[in-house]
Formats: sequence, structure tokens, C-alpha cells
Amino acid sequence: MTGSELTNIRSPRVKAARRLTKRAFRDRDRAFLAEGPQAVREALELPGVVVELFTTGEAEARHPELVAAAAAADVPVFRASGEVMAELAQTVTPQGLLAVCRFVHVELSSAVPYPEPGVEAARLVAVLAHVRDPGNAGTVVRVADAAGADAVLFTDASVDPYNGKCVRASAGSLFHVPVATGVTAARAAEHLKAQGMRVLAADGAGTVTLDDVDLSGPTAWIFGNEAWGLPEDILALADDVVRVPIYGRAESLNLATAAAVCLYASARAQREK
Repeated sequence: MTGSELTNIRSPRVKAARRLTKRAFRDRDRAFLAEGPQAVREALELPGVVVELFTTGEAEARHPELVAAAAAADVPVFRASGEVMAELAQTVTPQGLLAVCRFVHVELSSAVPYPEPGVEAARLVAVLAHVRDPGNAGTVVRVADAAGADAVLFTDASVDPYNGKCVRASAGSLFHVPVATGVTAARAAEHLKAQGMRVLAADGAGTVTLDDVDLSGPTAWIFGNEAWGLPEDILALADDVVRVPIYGRAESLNLATAAAVCLYASARAQREK
């Protein structure tokens, strides 16, 4: 079921995959690494996304269905030694499955298309502006997926969604929810407002609290940098700047937690409408 066995960390195939840990090579090859059974499973659900699969013998025994699915899709499968997997993996304890995948992001106009017959208008979108922590970014993608968001937009000042930590934190949701990258915050806001969406910026200095804002209509949330929030020029793009109320003594919420609160508040309000 598997192809040739890889035991040499200096083999061309291993080196080609390993270089995808660097953004410059990801952008050049338009490919990235998805590590672990959950990410591999979700990637295999999308035709043509997985280019090749690396597995250890132990992982193949634990997840034969994934190896079989790859083989059925004519994806080359390579059994890797523990040393090779450790070279490719970006985790301390590799899970023994790693896929080379083609980029899955789409253009802004495809992530949030203009309404037309047969195309539903977007109702919930997350925008990441100046978000630099890949773990937080990936978690927001996961939360957006869980909340039923229509898309996640990464501005040009945000982390690469194909960063290994971001891919892992998304827990497979990168393969579910449409993601657009490289768009400016101004262009994103303009496009979203043209769709009839209300654009809200989540910020601790907001003049409106989450409890008081009407979230029943189509809404796009802008989330900012973990340390200093959103700059004034981006706050100016929003229809309202909203803060999550703190009822206890905590100073603040981290980005991913605040995003979860805001996105689920919108999802609930829209479903109760």
C-alpha cells in the first residue's frame, strides 16, 4: 500500500518537503505541510489537495484508513523512518503522519462572493488584521468554522495561514472554511460593506459593549494584534468598535478567546432571529 521507504534525511524528497517549513519555499512551491491524523484526514476530503503522504509504520497501523484513502486518490505514500519523520515534523512528539498539500486559499471575491441566484449572501466573516501569533490565528480559523462563519480573511499584515503552528491550531478547519489571504484591511472592509455586512472591530477600548450591539444581521468581525490591538486607521474602517465586557477581575481576554466570544455571539443572534 505504501511506496518506497525513506530512511535518509538528506534524500531529495525529504529535503523538498522539509523546506516547506519556511514561508519563502511555501510561497514558491504553493504548498505546505499538514501534520497529524486530523489534518491529514480533512485534507484528503478535498480532491487534489494532498500531493504526497509520509507515514511511519506505527502510524499506518493506527490509521490504515488514511493510507488507503490516499492510495485510492492516487496520492504517493511513503513510509518514513522515525528519523525522517522527526526531520519533517514540527512538533516535539510527531504523530507519524504528514501530508504535503497544495494551497487551499481563495481570492477575496470567492471567499465572500457577491450575492447572485444560487449563491447565498455571507452572514458571518472573521478578519485577522495584524495578527502575528500563528497559534491564535489557527484557533480563530477553528472557532470561525465551528461558529458557522462563511469565511476568514487574513490581511497582508497578518501571519501566514500555512505556518505549521497555524495549520495545527486550526485542527483541520483550514480545509473547511474559505480563507483569503494578502488583502488589505481597507479592501476587505470595502468589499464586506458592499455585501451589506456590518463591520465591527473587536477592541478593548470599544465604545460599545458586546451586550449592547445588535448582531442579528450579516456581520464581519475584525480582530487585531495580540499585544496592541487594532491601529487607528483600521478602527476607522469599522461601523462600530466593540469591547467584550469583563465581569470579573481579569485584565483582558486573549485574541482567540475574544474571537470565540464575538463569533458565537453573532452566530447565536443570527439563529435566534
